[in-house]
Amino acid sequence: MFRSAARFCRTPPSSRTFFTSSTLRAQASKPAPAAEDAPILHFVRKKVQERDKLQSELSENALTDEDVKRVRRIRELEPLSEAFATWTRAKESLEETTPFLHDPDTTMKSMAEEEYATLTKTMSKLVEDTFPALLVPASKTSHLSAILEIRAGVGGSESALFVEDLIGMYTGATHSMGWSLTDAIVEVKGEGAYDALRWESGVHRVQRVPATESNGRVHTSTVSIMTLPLIEESSSKNPDDELFKMDDVRIEVMRARGAACHKTESAVRLTHVPTGITVSMQDERSQHQNRRRAFQVLRARLMDRKLNEDMVQRREMRRSLVSSADRSEKIRTYNYAQNLPLVMEGDGFHVLLRALQQRHDEELLEDVLSEQ
Repeated sequence: MFRSAARFCRTPPSSRTFFTSSTLRAQASKPAPAAEDAPILHFVRKKVQERDKLQSELSENALTDEDVKRVRRIRELEPLSEAFATWTRAKESLEETTPFLHDPDTTMKSMAEEEYATLTKTMSKLVEDTFPALLVPASKTSHLSAILEIRAGVGGSESALFVEDLIGMYTGATHSMGWSLTDAIVEVKGEGAYDALRWESGVHRVQRVPATESNGRVHTSTVSIMTLPLIEESSSKNPDDELFKMDDVRIEVMRARGAACHKTESAVRLTHVPTGITVSMQDERSQHQNRRRAFQVLRARLMDRKLNEDMVQRREMRRSLVSSADRSEKIRTYNYAQNLPLVMEGDGFHVLLRALQQRHDEELLEDVLSEQ
């Protein structure tokens, strides 16, 4: 999961120890691959000590209100404590095995080398995979679906054609993930959809020879995408309580535009006065349906605003802002001369999403360690 998590050990590359069958003898006198003074191990020890202290403070008789809080926290720290116990046992076994690497008995030495390699692998996996996975805070949006607003940008008709291609890419990905894709502002419904697709926000640039180009010239076009968290009305009793007050929303009703629309006041425009966010909806047949959809999009935009403010606030504490908060930034270029069908039609898009999620988790782990 965290292939680059070794950098959290803050050990210079020249001094890191990598154990293979061909180097065991040369490294026999070296310490375990994860230095005991590595920041991540310091942090894990601290959390284990916190759990033990809470355990010792529990009342012997009936549980008090404070005990209930302690028990809840103890349960949260239990997986980390068990993982650290495994690391400690492996470390002790490694220390017991090391002297036998110099045993004159070749059979004993061979067994020791095999045991040494196994223990080293176990400890490395705990430090590089298990500990980071347990320390990264759980996502507060993992249960949310997503709304993708995809709009043509620079490039005229070619940009509009690329919008269709991107919708095809997202459609294929959502079907393979077991999600369902609905409507034209594209709703992607399914647990984890927002967390997986939030990295798509930004400007997507395509470089290719359009189907309408007769001279073989490469055109450059752009499409802008905004990924918003989809909050279902049934997800809580009052889904708007934490996002906005109805008194802060100005509701306007007007006639829908377009030749196919009835001459009735079915279009709805919402304005969230404190932020100035405006949502207009006229795609549905009735005013009631447009109103429901407009509030759905308003909730999504306000939630997106809140999530980005929280992210920026965390980063400002470390005096650095993440570029992903800038929706105008170009996040990706699609060059059709470079085997792009693998991404647009195959499994390449899944690989890309996993890599983006991994980088995000590593940044969260850095935040956790730096705050200590």
